[in-house]
Amino acid sequence: MAAVDAHNSAWSTDTTRTDYPWLKKYPSFAPWNMPIPAAPAAQLLHDAVAKFPNNPCMEFLGKKWTYAETAKLAAQAAQGFQKLGVTKGTRVGLLLPNSPYYIAAFFGILMAGGTVVNMNPLYAAPELENMVKDSGAEFLITMDLNVMYPKARTVLNNTGLRKLIVCSMAEALPFATAVLFNLFKRGDVAAVEEDDRQIWWDDLIDNDGTPEPVAINPTEDLAVLQYTGGTTGVPKAAMLTHANITANARQVSSWFNNPDRGNERFLAALPFFHVFAMTVILLVGMEYGAEIIMMPRFDLKDCLKAIDKKRPTLFPAVPTIYTAINNTPDVGKYDLTSIKLCISGGAPLPVEVKKSFEERTKCVVVEGYGLSETSPVACTNPTEGENKPGSVGLPMPGTIIEIRSLEDDRVLGIGEKGEICVRGPQVMKGYWNRPKDTADVMKNGALHTGDVGHIDDDGYVFIVDRIKDMINASGYKIYPRVLEEALYEHPAVEETSVIGIPDPDRGEAPKAFIKVRAGMTLTEDEIRAFMKTKVSKIEQPAQYEFRDQLPKSLIGKLSKKELKQEEAAAEKKTS
Repeated sequence: MAAVDAHNSAWSTDTTRTDYPWLKKYPSFAPWNMPIPAAPAAQLLHDAVAKFPNNPCMEFLGKKWTYAETAKLAAQAAQGFQKLGVTKGTRVGLLLPNSPYYIAAFFGILMAGGTVVNMNPLYAAPELENMVKDSGAEFLITMDLNVMYPKARTVLNNTGLRKLIVCSMAEALPFATAVLFNLFKRGDVAAVEEDDRQIWWDDLIDNDGTPEPVAINPTEDLAVLQYTGGTTGVPKAAMLTHANITANARQVSSWFNNPDRGNERFLAALPFFHVFAMTVILLVGMEYGAEIIMMPRFDLKDCLKAIDKKRPTLFPAVPTIYTAINNTPDVGKYDLTSIKLCISGGAPLPVEVKKSFEERTKCVVVEGYGLSETSPVACTNPTEGENKPGSVGLPMPGTIIEIRSLEDDRVLGIGEKGEICVRGPQVMKGYWNRPKDTADVMKNGALHTGDVGHIDDDGYVFIVDRIKDMINASGYKIYPRVLEEALYEHPAVEETSVIGIPDPDRGEAPKAFIKVRAGMTLTEDEIRAFMKTKVSKIEQPAQYEFRDQLPKSLIGKLSKKELKQEEAAAEKKTS
């Protein structure tokens, strides 16, 4: 393991202080100084089994498993992993969609003492090879589908993996659905090679489910290597300890007043390999003893049908999902009123999107903020009480948000803009094998996020933008998020993304990309006239471009990376 500074072994939040501004508006049901014990992550599953053994835990395309059955599968997986050679600290890659295999393998790896390495099934084989080599993963778990098995086999051939574990899609389905899948979806099933370098999941769990107990030090032992979204080269892996992720699960679960424990239902439309879904759906789901309704991939129609028929009560998602639902022409056909609470994360939540979704479902939508490095949630708007437009809310229990100067790293006062820095039990241990990168972001005992923001008199945090996305126009700082929020106020704008482009006079200038709402029209002259009433002259976009679609990341967030690459290529061609 890489050497890192020991900032998180005794994180420096003073829970006795009473002068933090956020304490003025803090929810009474979630005290900021509430106890947050460090615990092994598998304890979340064990506690849920003790309370709700016969309640449904997993639902996958119509098939269900109780908490007791889920825990048994995880224990069998743990015993199987140990038989293969998984010991304390062994890294095991999960190349899986949302499925019962993911949940059982996730907890099984942790019970065996191993560390989960989350991997995106949509990554190309070379990207996966780099992650396996970087993490030192010794085992990889995947599914027998064409979209992932051939890549996993390539990774097996080109890296030091000891064994590939293959899960059967048909085995995870209800009997009738499995028969139809085998009849009509055979083209989706990969031709699985049979040799001693791989093992089927059913053979892995062919045991009595009594793994050897492993002593876990929650504050030191790694539960997850969570790769961040890098723009070049191999992304960095945030080292999340057992204490990090259980603390964040406890923080987030406390934020919902009086959950109906044992009866809540989460819709898992976001993939578990992303830290947002891993914590806010999977781990908080364990905290609540909830049923986790899994979608193997997001599909708008399937999502609407799942809400209508399966009646989830909690629906964490990214803003583009809420936007897509709002703009579905036949959305009125579906009953969405079972949803009580939505936590939006991963990207800024436009105010109009929030209002429209709340009106349609009668639920509460709160925007949160976090990073892979904070397990991920650092702030969230209260689920009861004031939600300030444009704010990402209050710091989570036990969490301090500081705004530090971009020039000299000093702590700034109320209302002053600077870099958002986080202290708390959910802050990562560091970056895997990257001591310099760790030192660059962990300064003065606080995680420097790379985001610009400010805190108001009531302790609400406002994000202005990413430091790297800030546009410098003749020395004037222009923040794309400010322009995007203004653009979203126009009724014809469905999606928008603003980036900086080279400007011969100012150095940089904003360019806005816009997707127009279906059935509506918008011209450049019209949007320019609209924006004159919203932002200053110097902030006005120099260019507008209308597109049928805007690029998104693999979890559905609007992505500026591709737009920047296109503009750079166009600039190079004309220069």
